[in-house]
Amino acid sequence: MAEKTYLQAISDGLRQEMRRDKRVFVIGEDVGVYGGAFKVTLGFQEEFGPWRVIDAPLSETAIVGGCTGAAIMGMRPVAEMQFADFISCAWDHLVTVAAKQRWRAGTPVPITVRLPSGGGFSGGPFHSQNPESSFAHIPGLKVICPATPEDAKGLLATAIQDPNPCLYFEHKHLYRRLKADVPEERYETPFGKARIHREGDDISVITWGAMVHTADEAAQQLEGDGISVEILDLRTLIPWDKQAVLQSVSKTSKALVLHEDTQ
Repeated sequence: MAEKTYLQAISDGLRQEMRRDKRVFVIGEDVGVYGGAFKVTLGFQEEFGPWRVIDAPLSETAIVGGCTGAAIMGMRPVAEMQFADFISCAWDHLVTVAAKQRWRAGTPVPITVRLPSGGGFSGGPFHSQNPESSFAHIPGLKVICPATPEDAKGLLATAIQDPNPCLYFEHKHLYRRLKADVPEERYETPFGKARIHREGDDISVITWGAMVHTADEAAQQLEGDGISVEILDLRTLIPWDKQAVLQSVSKTSKALVLHEDTQ
């Protein structure tokens, strides 16, 4: 085990998948020479070469469209949007084509789209959104929102090996603020299995991503008032762990769903 930041865990998980599976490649704006807007892929092009770490033009439509074609041909592309906000430019390719192709033609489309999301770093209105709920209503997509460095690495490995398009929302506010012991070896964290972040008896807070930690801060304050809060980290919105939610709510009889836009 080694202590890693949330960002380092993502980088480590991606590097391990590229080392073990030559079908995996990275594409995005400035992911190669520059090492990514947030340096997740720093040093990747030197290790894997420019054909597996591809600096793309400033066109999210071209990036996701190219990934769809590569995935249909058997590759496992990992696309980076510099900011999650700009995934809207590739909405048609992602929602109309990639999400439907497997059910229309039986062809797997194993795309992973990394989406740096969220505010808290003075990014302004065009670089701070959390659009995951928009995609939670689209059949054929999987939506992943890790809250911890351990899950950031394990869920990314699972996403890359999944036969469906996976939207991997990594919260920018957590990149360098959050640290934890992360296993050095490769591992996968299953989709659709929630994690109890904090045990409680009086109220259930159902949340994901960075809001897990905001909820935990609130729970610590409420503990002083004699209120016991249970925090359930969904980890993935699609699929979601319905049974875990029902079990928590049946215990506390009260629940709050907490999304960053509601803070």
